[in-house]
Amino acid sequence: MSRRFTALAASASATAALALAGGAGAAGSMPVIHVALKSDKSITLSGTPTSGAVTFTATFSGKLPKGSTGAAFGIIRLDPGATLQQAGGAVQSHHGDLNALDPYGAIVADGDAPGTIQTVLTPGNYVALNFTGQQGIPPFTAFTVGKSSSPASLPKPAATEASIEFGFRGPSVLHDGTIVRAVNQGYLVHMDSLAGVTSKAAGRKAMALLKAGKDNKAFAYTNGVFFDLMGPASSGAMQQEVLHLKPGYYIEVCFMDTQDGREHTQLGMERLIKVVK
Repeated sequence: MSRRFTALAASASATAALALAGGAGAAGSMPVIHVALKSDKSITLSGTPTSGAVTFTATFSGKLPKGSTGAAFGIIRLDPGATLQQAGGAVQSHHGDLNALDPYGAIVADGDAPGTIQTVLTPGNYVALNFTGQQGIPPFTAFTVGKSSSPASLPKPAATEASIEFGFRGPSVLHDGTIVRAVNQGYLVHMDSLAGVTSKAAGRKAMALLKAGKDNKAFAYTNGVFFDLMGPASSGAMQQEVLHLKPGYYIEVCFMDTQDGREHTQLGMERLIKVVK
């Protein structure tokens, strides 16, 4: 669901490792939290998380488990008094529906490993999860975000892509090497991913097939390049990263499911994007 296209190119996602450095402006003054994933067995954090803008840098070691298409981590903010057990139990009782997190917390960021993302944290209790493999209960580690007396600010993005019910808003032309922000402005959990296609015409054919629920046929028009602007995240979530993609055409997609089992692509969450230098 959330990383359907990565089955086409697990290695391609690794080559998309990002670096928010150099021309990232205020990025150098932001706290850096290092996330280390070891296969699907563990996740550890180092650094001192404080409120305000932060950078998460993720690494991956070990082997991907059989059937896994890539390594990923998620950051969940727990509501005051809520526990991870309550949040996990709610999702399980709703057959994996991440929207069931709402009474207990929210997914505030979701990124690939290796990779680097930026987001804004508020004071409170959090959990980092290793989503690699996505089988059973993922490894996790809890951490607390303290209040900063001088919170850092995010660098201004070159473009902002927003997810809504059921579509995307924002520029349809993105520039390689610039910071792109993804925001969930809807009420439901959404993801915002780019899948490369062989041409503009191929992209339109793939979108028509996705809307018809024919995902396997749509894959024939992709070129094996996949890039997460934001993995599955709750309403209000926001993160940004440097876009490193070859110029060409991509389809912007959300593969989350509705309660009746339809993917959001079937409801209009697919759009043609062009990446230029």
